[in-house]
Amino acid sequence: MGKLLSMINWRRCIYMESAEMIDSFGWKHWKSITQPTDYANLQIEIVDVWHFVMSLVLEGGIYRENETHEQMATWMMATEGYKLLSSTTTPVFASDEALMLKIETIMRRSLEPAVNGDLEKMVDDFFRLSVMGALNLDELYRLYVGKNILNQFRQDHGYKEGSYIKIWNGMEDNAVMKRGWEENPDMSPKELYEELSKAYPV
Repeated sequence: MGKLLSMINWRRCIYMESAEMIDSFGWKHWKSITQPTDYANLQIEIVDVWHFVMSLVLEGGIYRENETHEQMATWMMATEGYKLLSSTTTPVFASDEALMLKIETIMRRSLEPAVNGDLEKMVDDFFRLSVMGALNLDELYRLYVGKNILNQFRQDHGYKEGSYIKIWNGMEDNAVMKRGWEENPDMSPKELYEELSKAYPV
């Protein structure tokens, strides 16, 4: 297990997931520059990046040796980005250009050497991106939980083996999960899993 963890590069994960986020926009002038922005996918990709930002923060012995979870939470909540996110009640999408610039800022930070203060900047930028992506704290948390449930569902249905079906009746599973939360925000994680089971095309 230790060897496996040593092979994981959380910064590379952040960079690559951020690159996937950019594909929510019609930026390819040679192919799809007129395509409408997929804001629902953008929000899902924001959550995917959050998984890896948290993993980077949690990874012991590299950034702040022996830092407790409480200490991690304290400095993350002290960032101006978190304060903005937690005080936002009705978020709206920023312009596509502003969103892409913020995503690219996070990508640059993911490539920088680990030095004192770099994770605070990355986390601050991430929270700011969440607000720009029309998420507030509750919605970020809900989508984070939902994506975890979907990831578990994927593993239970052959994701690693290659037999998992990702498109359900013309809709990607991420979109199915997101729609389920939006239609029934009071569902428990267990109920969401059950709803995914009912919708899965078997």
